[in-house]
Amino acid sequence: MLRYTLLRILGAIPTLLLVIALAFLMVHAAPGGPFDDERALPADVEANIAAAYHLDEPLPQQFLRYMSGLLQGDLGPSYRYRDYTVAELIGTAFPYSLKLGALAMALALLLGVTAGTVAALRQGTALDKVVMGFSMTGISIPVFVIAPVLVLFLAVKLQWLPAGWSGTTGMSRYLLPVITLALPQIAYIARLTRASMIDVLSRDFIRTAYAQGLGTVTVVRVHALKPAMLPVLSYMGPAIAAILTGSVVVEEIFGIPGLGQFFVRGALNRDYTLVLGIVVFYASLIVFLNLLVDILYGAIDPRVRYQ
Repeated sequence: MLRYTLLRILGAIPTLLLVIALAFLMVHAAPGGPFDDERALPADVEANIAAAYHLDEPLPQQFLRYMSGLLQGDLGPSYRYRDYTVAELIGTAFPYSLKLGALAMALALLLGVTAGTVAALRQGTALDKVVMGFSMTGISIPVFVIAPVLVLFLAVKLQWLPAGWSGTTGMSRYLLPVITLALPQIAYIARLTRASMIDVLSRDFIRTAYAQGLGTVTVVRVHALKPAMLPVLSYMGPAIAAILTGSVVVEEIFGIPGLGQFFVRGALNRDYTLVLGIVVFYASLIVFLNLLVDILYGAIDPRVRYQ
């Protein structure tokens, strides 16, 4: 297991380097610069600013300088937030994004696994068709469409929940963003759980459990649920990535002061280091979470052996 983990970490290094290189080239290829403003600066002032931030150097030299700082844990200063480094901005905003993503993932697992299990136990009935119909709808509609619809009905029409982050306190301001992020993942997890549970329930050891007089709830909870969760666990890596990237849009819609807002504003302001820092942070987090999912898969299924 240790050798497998080390190989996965080593294999992730080229992926991270490619992501960093592509992000670096894309932000520098965008028109404009981080210090462009409505009022043009004198040429000598622009030259001094470019020299101070090494923007007058050739692009390969800028990339090597950035990678050198990155290897030392330095994400660089923000070009727009002059008194902050990129690491400080990420440290301030990430707790909001983490809480939002964790709540959405927990809700998706709870409702998705429950709905998929119920649909599998009622296969072919009207309840099964309702669950699968909801799943197809949830998969088809993106979060930037779900968010305004939920705000219109739950916040504007019914006035049950706050429409945005500002002016509200407590957990109520998380409800609409969490529901928005969780709905597509509930749909995916419900479909995966249903298909896997139907397969597990048809196996010999389940029939043996029923023959011993065990009830349906006990059979599902003790014998069927664990093996049925393996496909769901495999999906957790992409699901977490989808929630993290989806939170960029959701945070901007609901005005949450998380990494999403910094990413959007950094892209609009050509804040190269801020955009690159968030991309590197997200890419590293996703690689780590996928590795964690692989390790948990082996812990849940003893038949898996990492050589």
